[in-house]
Amino acid sequence: MGFVDPVIAIIVSLGFLAVLLYKRVNLGIVLNVTALLLALLALELTSIPRLIWETSVNLLTISVVLATFGIMLLSQLYKETGLINRLSESMGRLINNPKIVMCVLPAIIGFLPVAGGALMSAPLVDSEAEKLKLKPEKKAYVNLWFRHIIFPVYPLSQVLIVAAALGGTSVAFMILRQIPVVAVMAVVGYIIGFWKATYPKNEKIREQKKNSANYLRNFLVSFSPILVSIIVAVSLDMVFADLSKQGFDVLIASLVGLVVLIAVSRLSVQTFIRPFKSWGIYGITFAAYGAFLLGAAMKATGISELLRTFATNGNVDSTALLVIIPAVLGVLTASALGGVTIAFPILGSIFAISPKMASLIYMSAYLGYVISPTHLCFTFTADYFKCHHGKLYKYVIPSFLMTFPMALVVYFLF
Repeated sequence: MGFVDPVIAIIVSLGFLAVLLYKRVNLGIVLNVTALLLALLALELTSIPRLIWETSVNLLTISVVLATFGIMLLSQLYKETGLINRLSESMGRLINNPKIVMCVLPAIIGFLPVAGGALMSAPLVDSEAEKLKLKPEKKAYVNLWFRHIIFPVYPLSQVLIVAAALGGTSVAFMILRQIPVVAVMAVVGYIIGFWKATYPKNEKIREQKKNSANYLRNFLVSFSPILVSIIVAVSLDMVFADLSKQGFDVLIASLVGLVVLIAVSRLSVQTFIRPFKSWGIYGITFAAYGAFLLGAAMKATGISELLRTFATNGNVDSTALLVIIPAVLGVLTASALGGVTIAFPILGSIFAISPKMASLIYMSAYLGYVISPTHLCFTFTADYFKCHHGKLYKYVIPSFLMTFPMALVVYFLF
Protein backbone atom coordinates (compact mmCIF):
# COMPACT_ATOMS: atom_id res chain seq x y z
CA MET A 1 0.00 0.00 0.00
CA GLY A 2 1.21 3.51 -0.75
CA PHE A 3 1.29 6.65 1.33
CA VAL A 4 -2.40 7.60 1.03
CA ASP A 5 -5.80 6.04 0.48
CA PRO A 6 -6.48 5.20 -3.23
CA VAL A 7 -9.52 7.50 -3.35
CA ILE A 8 -7.52 10.46 -2.05
CA ALA A 9 -4.66 9.54 -4.38
CA ILE A 10 -6.85 9.62 -7.46
CA ILE A 11 -8.54 12.88 -6.42
CA VAL A 12 -5.14 14.54 -5.88
CA SER A 13 -3.79 13.12 -9.16
CA LEU A 14 -6.76 14.23 -11.25
CA GLY A 15 -6.65 17.66 -9.59
CA PHE A 16 -2.98 17.90 -10.52
CA LEU A 17 -3.87 16.80 -14.05
CA ALA A 18 -6.50 19.56 -14.28
CA VAL A 19 -3.97 22.19 -13.21
CA LEU A 20 -1.45 21.06 -15.81
CA LEU A 21 -4.07 21.09 -18.54
CA TYR A 22 -5.16 24.59 -17.47
CA LYS A 23 -1.52 25.69 -17.74
CA ARG A 24 -1.43 24.27 -21.29
CA VAL A 25 1.28 21.72 -20.51
CA ASN A 26 1.76 19.21 -23.34
CA LEU A 27 -0.72 16.33 -23.06
CA GLY A 28 2.03 13.70 -23.29
CA ILE A 29 3.77 15.16 -20.24
CA VAL A 30 0.47 15.58 -18.40
CA LEU A 31 -0.66 11.97 -18.77
CA ASN A 32 2.68 10.43 -17.87
CA VAL A 33 3.35 12.70 -14.89
CA THR A 34 -0.18 12.12 -13.58
CA ALA A 35 0.26 8.35 -13.87
CA LEU A 36 3.56 8.50 -11.95
CA LEU A 37 2.08 10.77 -9.28
CA LEU A 38 -0.84 8.38 -8.76
CA ALA A 39 1.55 5.45 -8.52
CA LEU A 40 3.78 7.28 -6.01
CA LEU A 41 0.82 8.14 -3.81
CA ALA A 42 -1.06 4.84 -3.90
CA LEU A 43 1.50 2.09 -4.59
CA GLU A 44 4.62 0.69 -2.98
CA LEU A 45 7.75 2.28 -4.40
CA THR A 46 9.16 -1.12 -5.34
CA SER A 47 6.13 -1.89 -7.52
CA ILE A 48 6.39 1.23 -9.69
CA PRO A 49 9.32 0.05 -11.89
CA ARG A 50 7.40 -3.18 -12.56
CA LEU A 51 4.30 -1.16 -13.51
CA ILE A 52 6.30 0.90 -16.00
CA TRP A 53 8.06 -2.16 -17.39
CA GLU A 54 4.87 -4.19 -17.88
CA THR A 55 3.19 -1.26 -19.61
CA SER A 56 6.20 -0.67 -21.86
CA VAL A 57 6.54 -4.27 -23.05
CA ASN A 58 2.82 -4.82 -23.61
CA LEU A 59 2.28 -5.61 -27.30
CA LEU A 60 -0.81 -3.43 -27.57
CA THR A 61 1.03 -0.46 -26.04
CA ILE A 62 3.98 -0.91 -28.38
CA SER A 63 1.87 -1.24 -31.54
CA VAL A 64 -0.37 1.75 -30.75
CA VAL A 65 2.56 3.99 -29.78
CA LEU A 66 4.48 3.09 -32.94
CA ALA A 67 1.35 3.48 -35.09
CA THR A 68 0.75 6.92 -33.58
CA PHE A 69 4.32 7.93 -34.37
CA GLY A 70 3.99 6.62 -37.94
CA ILE A 71 0.75 8.51 -38.56
CA MET A 72 2.15 11.75 -37.16
CA LEU A 73 5.23 11.34 -39.36
CA LEU A 74 3.00 10.70 -42.39
CA SER A 75 0.94 13.82 -41.68
CA GLN A 76 4.02 15.99 -41.17
CA LEU A 77 5.57 14.77 -44.42
CA TYR A 78 2.33 15.53 -46.24
CA LYS A 79 2.78 19.10 -45.11
CA GLU A 80 6.53 19.29 -45.73
CA THR A 81 6.29 17.91 -49.28
CA GLY A 82 3.33 20.11 -50.23
CA LEU A 83 1.21 17.07 -51.12
CA ILE A 84 -1.63 18.30 -48.93
CA ASN A 85 -1.78 21.52 -50.98
CA ARG A 86 -1.85 19.56 -54.25
CA LEU A 87 -4.59 17.36 -52.84
CA SER A 88 -6.87 20.21 -51.78
CA GLU A 89 -6.23 22.27 -54.91
CA SER A 90 -6.93 19.41 -57.32
CA MET A 91 -10.13 18.50 -55.47
CA GLY A 92 -11.29 22.10 -55.61
CA ARG A 93 -10.67 22.19 -59.37
CA LEU A 94 -12.53 18.94 -60.00
CA ILE A 95 -15.74 20.08 -58.29
CA ASN A 96 -17.69 23.01 -59.74
CA ASN A 97 -20.17 23.39 -56.89
CA PRO A 98 -18.86 25.89 -54.26
CA LYS A 99 -21.03 24.36 -51.54
CA ILE A 100 -19.57 20.90 -52.09
CA VAL A 101 -16.06 22.31 -52.34
CA MET A 102 -16.49 24.12 -49.01
CA CYS A 103 -17.56 20.84 -47.39
CA VAL A 104 -14.94 18.61 -48.98
CA LEU A 105 -11.81 20.77 -48.72
CA PRO A 106 -11.80 21.14 -44.90
CA ALA A 107 -12.52 17.40 -44.64
CA ILE A 108 -9.55 16.64 -46.88
CA ILE A 109 -7.35 18.86 -44.74
CA GLY A 110 -8.76 16.80 -41.88
CA PHE A 111 -6.64 13.91 -43.14
CA LEU A 112 -3.76 15.94 -41.75
CA PRO A 113 -4.18 15.65 -37.93
CA VAL A 114 -2.34 18.76 -36.82
CA ALA A 115 -3.30 21.21 -34.08
CA GLY A 116 -5.17 24.21 -35.45
CA GLY A 117 -5.43 22.54 -38.86
CA ALA A 118 -8.60 24.47 -39.66
CA LEU A 119 -6.38 27.48 -40.32
CA MET A 120 -4.96 25.63 -43.34
CA SER A 121 -8.38 25.20 -44.96
CA ALA A 122 -9.69 28.65 -43.99
CA PRO A 123 -8.29 30.53 -47.05
CA LEU A 124 -9.70 27.87 -49.40
CA VAL A 125 -13.13 28.04 -47.76
CA ASP A 126 -13.05 31.83 -47.76
CA SER A 127 -12.41 31.93 -51.50
CA GLU A 128 -15.36 29.64 -52.30
CA ALA A 129 -17.64 31.29 -49.72
CA GLU A 130 -17.27 34.64 -51.45
CA LYS A 131 -19.12 33.17 -54.44
CA LEU A 132 -22.06 32.43 -52.15
CA LYS A 133 -21.86 35.77 -50.30
CA LEU A 134 -21.84 34.02 -46.91
CA LYS A 135 -21.52 35.95 -43.66
CA PRO A 136 -18.23 35.58 -41.70
CA GLU A 137 -19.87 33.43 -39.01
CA LYS A 138 -21.24 31.05 -41.68
CA LYS A 139 -17.81 30.77 -43.28
CA ALA A 140 -16.26 30.04 -39.89
CA TYR A 141 -18.92 27.45 -39.04
CA VAL A 142 -18.53 25.52 -42.31
CA ASN A 143 -14.73 25.51 -41.99
CA LEU A 144 -14.80 24.34 -38.37
CA TRP A 145 -17.57 21.73 -38.68
CA PHE A 146 -16.41 20.04 -41.88
CA ARG A 147 -12.76 20.16 -40.87
CA HIS A 148 -13.62 17.65 -38.12
CA ILE A 149 -16.22 15.52 -39.86
CA ILE A 150 -13.78 12.89 -41.16
CA PHE A 151 -12.06 11.85 -37.90
CA PRO A 152 -14.70 9.45 -36.45
CA VAL A 153 -14.45 7.26 -39.58
CA TYR A 154 -10.80 7.82 -40.51
CA PRO A 155 -8.82 4.58 -39.90
CA LEU A 156 -5.58 6.51 -39.43
CA SER A 157 -6.89 8.87 -36.73
CA GLN A 158 -4.60 8.44 -33.72
CA VAL A 159 -7.47 9.23 -31.34
CA LEU A 160 -9.63 6.52 -32.89
CA ILE A 161 -6.76 4.05 -32.72
CA VAL A 162 -6.12 4.76 -29.04
CA ALA A 163 -9.86 4.59 -28.23
CA ALA A 164 -10.21 1.23 -29.96
CA ALA A 165 -7.16 -0.12 -28.15
CA LEU A 166 -8.32 1.09 -24.73
CA GLY A 167 -11.82 -0.27 -25.44
CA GLY A 168 -10.53 -3.68 -26.46
CA THR A 169 -12.05 -3.53 -29.93
CA SER A 170 -11.01 -2.91 -33.52
CA VAL A 171 -10.86 0.36 -35.43
CA ALA A 172 -13.19 -1.14 -38.07
CA PHE A 173 -15.85 -1.86 -35.43
CA MET A 174 -15.66 1.72 -34.16
CA ILE A 175 -15.93 3.13 -37.68
CA LEU A 176 -19.00 1.06 -38.58
CA ARG A 177 -20.84 2.32 -35.49
CA GLN A 178 -19.86 5.92 -36.17
CA ILE A 179 -20.80 6.13 -39.85
CA PRO A 180 -24.44 7.09 -39.02
CA VAL A 181 -23.22 9.86 -36.69
CA VAL A 182 -20.93 11.27 -39.38
CA ALA A 183 -23.77 11.11 -41.89
CA VAL A 184 -25.93 13.20 -39.56
CA MET A 185 -23.01 15.61 -39.02
CA ALA A 186 -22.74 16.08 -42.79
CA VAL A 187 -26.47 16.68 -43.32
CA VAL A 188 -26.76 19.02 -40.33
CA GLY A 189 -23.64 20.94 -41.37
CA TYR A 190 -24.83 21.33 -44.96
CA ILE A 191 -28.32 22.51 -44.01
CA ILE A 192 -27.17 24.97 -41.34
CA GLY A 193 -24.13 26.16 -43.28
CA PHE A 194 -25.88 26.84 -46.58
CA TRP A 195 -29.42 27.70 -45.54
CA LYS A 196 -30.76 30.21 -48.10
CA ALA A 197 -27.34 30.46 -49.78
CA THR A 198 -27.63 31.18 -53.52
CA TYR A 199 -25.75 28.92 -55.92
CA PRO A 200 -23.84 31.02 -58.48
CA LYS A 201 -23.29 30.23 -62.13
CA ASN A 202 -19.73 29.13 -62.76
CA GLU A 203 -18.16 30.74 -65.82
CA LYS A 204 -15.07 28.51 -65.75
CA ILE A 205 -16.79 25.18 -66.27
CA ARG A 206 -15.53 24.84 -69.83
CA GLU A 207 -11.92 25.53 -68.79
CA GLN A 208 -12.13 23.12 -65.87
CA LYS A 209 -13.52 20.33 -68.06
CA LYS A 210 -10.59 20.82 -70.41
CA ASN A 211 -8.07 20.33 -67.62
CA SER A 212 -10.05 17.78 -65.61
CA ALA A 213 -7.71 14.93 -66.57
CA ASN A 214 -4.72 16.79 -65.10
CA TYR A 215 -6.62 17.66 -61.94
CA LEU A 216 -7.77 14.05 -61.53
CA ARG A 217 -4.22 12.77 -61.97
CA ASN A 218 -2.90 15.25 -59.39
CA PHE A 219 -5.65 14.26 -56.97
CA LEU A 220 -5.00 10.53 -57.29
CA VAL A 221 -1.24 10.95 -56.90
CA SER A 222 -1.47 13.23 -53.88
CA PHE A 223 -4.21 11.13 -52.24
CA SER A 224 -2.53 7.76 -52.91
CA PRO A 225 -0.53 7.52 -49.62
CA ILE A 226 -3.71 8.03 -47.58
CA LEU A 227 -5.83 5.83 -49.85
CA VAL A 228 -3.36 2.95 -49.77
CA SER A 229 -3.04 3.23 -45.97
CA ILE A 230 -6.82 3.08 -45.56
CA ILE A 231 -7.12 0.08 -47.89
CA VAL A 232 -4.37 -1.80 -46.04
CA ALA A 233 -5.85 -1.02 -42.61
CA VAL A 234 -9.38 -2.05 -43.60
CA SER A 235 -8.15 -5.20 -45.39
CA LEU A 236 -6.14 -6.32 -42.37
CA ASP A 237 -9.15 -5.64 -40.13
CA MET A 238 -11.30 -7.89 -42.30
CA VAL A 239 -8.80 -10.73 -42.70
CA PHE A 240 -6.86 -10.70 -39.43
CA ALA A 241 -9.18 -9.74 -36.56
CA ASP A 242 -6.65 -10.61 -33.83
CA LEU A 243 -3.99 -8.52 -35.55
CA SER A 244 -6.28 -5.49 -35.62
CA LYS A 245 -7.16 -5.81 -31.92
CA GLN A 246 -3.45 -5.60 -31.14
CA GLY A 247 -3.15 -2.41 -33.17
CA PHE A 248 -0.75 -3.83 -35.74
CA ASP A 249 -3.14 -3.22 -38.66
CA VAL A 250 -2.77 0.55 -38.42
CA LEU A 251 0.96 0.28 -37.73
CA ILE A 252 1.47 -1.70 -40.93
CA ALA A 253 -0.88 0.61 -42.86
CA SER A 254 0.99 3.73 -41.77
CA LEU A 255 4.32 2.21 -42.81
CA VAL A 256 2.91 1.32 -46.23
CA GLY A 257 1.54 4.86 -46.54
CA LEU A 258 4.98 6.29 -45.74
CA VAL A 259 6.58 4.17 -48.46
CA VAL A 260 4.01 5.32 -51.03
CA LEU A 261 4.44 8.97 -49.98
CA ILE A 262 8.22 8.72 -50.34
CA ALA A 263 7.76 7.23 -53.81
CA VAL A 264 5.22 9.72 -55.21
CA SER A 265 6.85 12.83 -53.71
CA ARG A 266 10.46 11.87 -54.48
CA LEU A 267 11.28 12.79 -50.92
CA SER A 268 14.73 14.16 -50.17
CA VAL A 269 16.66 13.13 -47.05
CA GLN A 270 16.55 16.68 -45.71
CA THR A 271 12.76 16.84 -46.01
CA PHE A 272 12.35 13.39 -44.46
CA ILE A 273 14.34 14.19 -41.32
CA ARG A 274 12.74 17.63 -40.79
CA PRO A 275 9.70 16.32 -38.84
CA PHE A 276 12.03 14.50 -36.43
CA LYS A 277 13.28 17.89 -35.25
CA SER A 278 9.78 18.95 -34.17
CA TRP A 279 8.50 18.28 -30.63
CA GLY A 280 4.92 17.88 -31.89
CA ILE A 281 5.46 14.43 -33.36
CA TYR A 282 6.90 13.16 -30.06
CA GLY A 283 4.31 14.88 -27.87
CA ILE A 284 1.36 12.99 -29.40
CA THR A 285 3.31 9.72 -29.34
CA PHE A 286 4.21 10.26 -25.68
CA ALA A 287 0.53 10.94 -24.95
CA ALA A 288 -0.44 7.58 -26.47
CA TYR A 289 1.99 5.84 -24.11
CA GLY A 290 0.76 7.96 -21.18
CA ALA A 291 -2.80 6.77 -21.76
CA PHE A 292 -1.76 3.17 -21.18
CA LEU A 293 0.43 4.02 -18.20
CA LEU A 294 -2.36 5.99 -16.50
CA GLY A 295 -4.81 3.15 -17.09
CA ALA A 296 -2.36 0.63 -15.64
CA ALA A 297 -1.71 2.85 -12.61
CA MET A 298 -5.44 3.20 -11.89
CA LYS A 299 -5.92 -0.54 -12.18
CA ALA A 300 -2.97 -1.25 -9.88
CA THR A 301 -4.26 1.04 -7.13
CA GLY A 302 -7.39 -1.08 -6.71
CA ILE A 303 -9.55 1.99 -7.14
CA SER A 304 -11.81 0.13 -9.56
CA GLU A 305 -13.77 -1.68 -6.87
CA LEU A 306 -14.27 1.49 -4.85
CA LEU A 307 -15.52 3.49 -7.83
CA ARG A 308 -17.74 0.64 -8.98
CA THR A 309 -19.31 0.45 -5.52
CA PHE A 310 -19.85 4.22 -5.49
CA ALA A 311 -21.54 4.16 -8.88
CA THR A 312 -23.76 1.23 -7.87
CA ASN A 313 -24.76 2.58 -4.46
CA GLY A 314 -25.35 6.03 -5.86
CA ASN A 315 -27.66 4.66 -8.56
CA VAL A 316 -25.69 6.53 -11.20
CA ASP A 317 -26.85 5.71 -14.70
CA SER A 318 -24.00 4.16 -16.69
CA THR A 319 -25.05 5.84 -19.94
CA ALA A 320 -24.96 9.24 -18.26
CA LEU A 321 -21.40 8.56 -17.10
CA LEU A 322 -20.37 7.36 -20.58
CA VAL A 323 -21.67 10.62 -22.05
CA ILE A 324 -20.97 13.29 -19.45
CA ILE A 325 -17.44 12.38 -18.30
CA PRO A 326 -15.84 12.14 -21.78
CA ALA A 327 -17.78 15.15 -23.13
CA VAL A 328 -16.77 17.36 -20.20
CA LEU A 329 -13.16 16.20 -20.50
CA GLY A 330 -13.25 16.90 -24.25
CA VAL A 331 -14.46 20.45 -23.59
CA LEU A 332 -12.05 21.13 -20.70
CA THR A 333 -8.94 19.68 -22.36
CA ALA A 334 -9.88 21.06 -25.81
CA SER A 335 -8.48 17.77 -27.08
CA ALA A 336 -10.20 14.65 -28.36
CA LEU A 337 -7.13 12.63 -27.38
CA GLY A 338 -7.15 14.17 -23.92
CA GLY A 339 -10.83 13.45 -23.41
CA VAL A 340 -10.47 9.85 -24.58
CA THR A 341 -7.26 8.96 -22.76
CA ILE A 342 -8.46 10.36 -19.43
CA ALA A 343 -12.05 9.09 -19.67
CA PHE A 344 -11.20 5.45 -20.41
CA PRO A 345 -9.16 4.80 -17.24
CA ILE A 346 -11.79 6.55 -15.10
CA LEU A 347 -14.77 4.74 -16.61
CA GLY A 348 -12.83 1.48 -16.83
CA SER A 349 -12.42 1.64 -13.06
CA ILE A 350 -16.21 1.74 -12.62
CA PHE A 351 -17.35 -0.97 -15.02
CA ALA A 352 -16.04 -3.24 -17.77
CA ILE A 353 -16.06 -1.27 -21.02
CA SER A 354 -17.68 -3.08 -23.93
CA PRO A 355 -16.89 -2.28 -27.58
CA LYS A 356 -20.18 -0.36 -27.98
CA MET A 357 -19.36 1.65 -24.84
CA ALA A 358 -15.95 2.47 -26.33
CA SER A 359 -17.64 4.02 -29.36
CA LEU A 360 -19.97 6.14 -27.21
CA ILE A 361 -17.05 7.32 -25.06
CA TYR A 362 -15.14 8.29 -28.18
CA MET A 363 -18.05 10.21 -29.72
CA SER A 364 -18.81 12.00 -26.44
CA ALA A 365 -15.20 13.14 -26.03
CA TYR A 366 -14.90 13.99 -29.70
CA LEU A 367 -18.00 16.17 -29.98
CA GLY A 368 -17.13 17.84 -26.68
CA TYR A 369 -13.72 18.69 -28.12
CA VAL A 370 -15.21 20.09 -31.34
CA ILE A 371 -17.33 22.65 -29.48
CA SER A 372 -14.68 23.58 -26.88
CA PRO A 373 -14.05 27.37 -26.87
CA THR A 374 -10.33 26.77 -26.25
CA HIS A 375 -10.05 24.30 -29.13
CA LEU A 376 -7.33 25.70 -31.41
CA CYS A 377 -9.32 25.15 -34.60
CA PHE A 378 -12.25 27.00 -33.05
CA THR A 379 -10.09 29.94 -32.03
CA PHE A 380 -8.08 30.12 -35.26
CA THR A 381 -11.21 29.90 -37.42
CA ALA A 382 -13.02 32.63 -35.49
CA ASP A 383 -9.95 34.87 -35.67
CA TYR A 384 -9.36 34.28 -39.38
CA PHE A 385 -12.91 35.14 -40.38
CA LYS A 386 -13.09 37.96 -37.81
CA CYS A 387 -16.09 36.31 -36.23
CA HIS A 388 -17.18 36.66 -32.60
CA HIS A 389 -17.26 33.35 -30.72
CA GLY A 390 -20.88 33.95 -29.72
CA LYS A 391 -22.00 34.23 -33.35
CA LEU A 392 -20.15 31.03 -34.21
CA TYR A 393 -21.77 29.19 -31.30
CA LYS A 394 -25.16 30.19 -32.72
CA TYR A 395 -24.56 27.49 -35.34
CA VAL A 396 -22.21 25.12 -33.48
CA ILE A 397 -24.44 24.40 -30.46
CA PRO A 398 -27.56 23.49 -32.51
CA SER A 399 -25.36 21.28 -34.69
CA PHE A 400 -24.05 19.49 -31.61
CA LEU A 401 -27.55 19.04 -30.19
CA MET A 402 -28.86 17.62 -33.48
CA THR A 403 -25.89 15.29 -34.02
CA PHE A 404 -25.31 13.74 -30.60
CA PRO A 405 -28.71 11.95 -30.35
CA MET A 406 -27.62 9.73 -33.25
CA ALA A 407 -24.69 8.49 -31.15
CA LEU A 408 -27.20 7.48 -28.48
CA VAL A 409 -29.50 5.84 -31.03
CA VAL A 410 -26.63 3.71 -32.32
CA TYR A 411 -25.60 2.84 -28.75
CA PHE A 412 -29.06 1.66 -27.69
CA LEU A 413 -30.17 -0.05 -30.91
CA PHE A 414 -27.04 -1.80 -32.14
